[in-house]
Amino acid sequence: MKAALSSLLSSKTVSIHHPSSALSRSTYPYKSLFKSPILPILPIHQSNRKNFTQKSPLHTSFAAPLMASSSYKPEQARVPPAVPLPTPPVTKFKIGLCQISVTPDKERNIVHARKAIEEAAAKGAQLVLLPEIWNSPYSNECFPVYAEDIDAGGDASPSTTMLSEVSRRLKITIVGGSIPERSGDRIYNTCCVFGTDGKLKAKHRKVHLFDIDIPGKITFIESKTLTAGETPTVVDTDVGRIGIGICYDLRFQELAMIYAARGAHLLCYPGAFNMTTGPLHWELLQRARAADNQLYVATCSPARDAGAGYVAWGHSTLIGPFGEVLATTEHEEAIIIAEIDYSVIELRRANLPLLKQRRGDIYQLVDIQRLNSQ
Repeated sequence: MKAALSSLLSSKTVSIHHPSSALSRSTYPYKSLFKSPILPILPIHQSNRKNFTQKSPLHTSFAAPLMASSSYKPEQARVPPAVPLPTPPVTKFKIGLCQISVTPDKERNIVHARKAIEEAAAKGAQLVLLPEIWNSPYSNECFPVYAEDIDAGGDASPSTTMLSEVSRRLKITIVGGSIPERSGDRIYNTCCVFGTDGKLKAKHRKVHLFDIDIPGKITFIESKTLTAGETPTVVDTDVGRIGIGICYDLRFQELAMIYAARGAHLLCYPGAFNMTTGPLHWELLQRARAADNQLYVATCSPARDAGAGYVAWGHSTLIGPFGEVLATTEHEEAIIIAEIDYSVIELRRANLPLLKQRRGDIYQLVDIQRLNSQ
């Protein structure tokens, strides 16, 4: 039996972010992946284990000796096949994670973010990452009020205008956290990536909206005001190929798997986990995404404000491709400067050759966006 693990994400951009490219939105015929009937999984009780073992061909199949690794068909575990890891423009560089406080004063937030970016760059950061929703309080009431028309730019988007100017002046790459974006009658939670020339290289709209209800702890329904994005975002920069997610996107390993299959060196997740899920899952999920895909993962949270309506956990972090914590902080304002060494990715993939061991004979990740572009 072949099972298909589908990303179920279609878009109008090719696998590497080029805004001008167009793709069909046709649905991939995933049913064709099932080339044998689906068999039921039967319980095996101690009372009938002997009979089941003797009579069940299903059990006999699973009890057969492991196949030779050459028959695992790892190249078929990802459809289309995974893109070889590209040679990055640099092998080593410094990343800056700016864990900054956020207030109701939008102008203050923009000035404060600018100063944090400048400080990180002065300390040698070639890539700077900002938090999720850094120009606005994190609330459904504030999202429409603080939203900006990113495509219009200029006075219509003072936050991204600042990011563009600073990235150009300092010759750095900025993964600009996220801000509320207004597009027509819709509002998105959007991350903008600016290159060293100050130009917008990619725009990621949060794919998975934060709609949760933990009684007595936290209830937040982003979909009351926000619209979900539809596009996985991978962008080539002066510091390597980067996959972008925003906060709740971190929980969905399929998105990270798509980015790894598209040759990403680094995943960046601006996020704002809360005081309920943060202590349990924030670091755990980052380390899982890094270890599963054998690449770097960087996160950046707002600093904690205990008096805010939504209280962020903090703890911005850089994770290495073995799932190791390379740098982190507590909940106060902080700027983390850490080194990324891409040669470690190849080393770890040689140490633990997951790419050669995936079972394409029994499961597949289908990247519909890339499939439709071919």
